[in-house]
Amino acid sequence: MPSVVVIGASADRRKFGNKAVRAFLKRGYRVIPVNPHETEIEGLKAYASVLDVPGEVDVASLYVPASIGRAVVEDLARKGIREVWLNPGAASPTLIEEVRALGLTPIVTCSIRRIGEVPEAY
Repeated sequence: MPSVVVIGASADRRKFGNKAVRAFLKRGYRVIPVNPHETEIEGLKAYASVLDVPGEVDVASLYVPASIGRAVVEDLARKGIREVWLNPGAASPTLIEEVRALGLTPIVTCSIRRIGEVPEAY
């Protein structure tokens, strides 16, 4: 199963950054939470930066404002993550262009719905 970093993962179960972690887990993904303010989310080790994550990662799902997304997309490119899912509230025209300029593929969608889950179920 593919691996996914959830940028903006949260320990707060009401937030979409947490709902995404649980949805990806349910679908069998290897989930890596990224949040510089957390050490563990849903029983998983959380990393301060995507560059701290060991091994390869297939997809990044962003649950942060576009301004924060702009600060991490270069790290995604350095890590070799080619597909970047920009969730509602995370996308901006500038961020989309920056993702493309780095040779990455931006996908503007709710990642929870994209994997066949419903956010309201979490």
